[in-house]
Amino acid sequence: MKNKVTKAIFPVAGLGTRFLPATKSIPKEILTLVDRPLIQYAIDEARAAGIKEFIFVTSRGKSALEDYFDDAPELETALRKKNKDELLQELKSTNMESGAIAYVRQNKPLGLGHAVWCARRLVHNEPFAVILTDDVIAAEKPCLQQMMEAYDETGGNIVAAMEVPREKTSSYGVLDCESEDGATVKVKGMVEKPAPEDAPSNLAVIGRYILTPKIMQNLNKLKSGAGGEIQLTDAIAQEISDGNPVYGYRFRGQRYDCGTKAGFLQATVAFGLQRPDLKDEFSDYLTDLMSMRQAAE
Repeated sequence: MKNKVTKAIFPVAGLGTRFLPATKSIPKEILTLVDRPLIQYAIDEARAAGIKEFIFVTSRGKSALEDYFDDAPELETALRKKNKDELLQELKSTNMESGAIAYVRQNKPLGLGHAVWCARRLVHNEPFAVILTDDVIAAEKPCLQQMMEAYDETGGNIVAAMEVPREKTSSYGVLDCESEDGATVKVKGMVEKPAPEDAPSNLAVIGRYILTPKIMQNLNKLKSGAGGEIQLTDAIAQEISDGNPVYGYRFRGQRYDCGTKAGFLQATVAFGLQRPDLKDEFSDYLTDLMSMRQAAE
């Protein structure tokens, strides 16, 4: 019988240098898409998938991230006095109950694999999810929930996957596929950031994982891999070598790379156009903007 996945790790120790100077004083995960920070999208997705325990792997300068999920009694009182009930409910939805979130430090930036390994004592001997907040996925059914349903059928390790242009494979972990069954792909190998000519496919790993506790043992043995970092991909690839199942899951949805400025702007536009209270005015503005641009050309 497969153990239910109730814990998720959120590696949020990065410095966010691509978004300087904003991230000089604000954690990247607090940057907002419309009116919600990146971390809120990740937490909401985890909740929808049945996650009950949230493990943040942090670093120095991330106190604002911790404060975000705490109660704000003064603000709640002010909203209540002004009868702003809708805003009050929105605010309360960001609160996390005591003990639901745990924080561990990654003292040195040694890679994603190392960040996940830092949470080993909180995971214990249970399967767990990993969510990378840079990857925001717009989907009718949240991506991790889709993966949980696949996990109920397959067990083992599952990584979210999507096709990318072959010339961009050097930016991703890439799957070497053995067989396919609908959206689920049996994986026979994984390569971290291969050159396009060396990539076994163009099916890339995206920032959602469901992993067995054996991954922590593999990470414990790893030395630095691609880029001089401890790679999570290498620990998953070891499972394949050991004869344990690893699957890729082609999720249904649109992924935005909010770790880049262009991806963040694309996500802002897409999510803004989805909002009933904003879409008409925002759509009209974008239409006018494009008309002016075409006229100027």
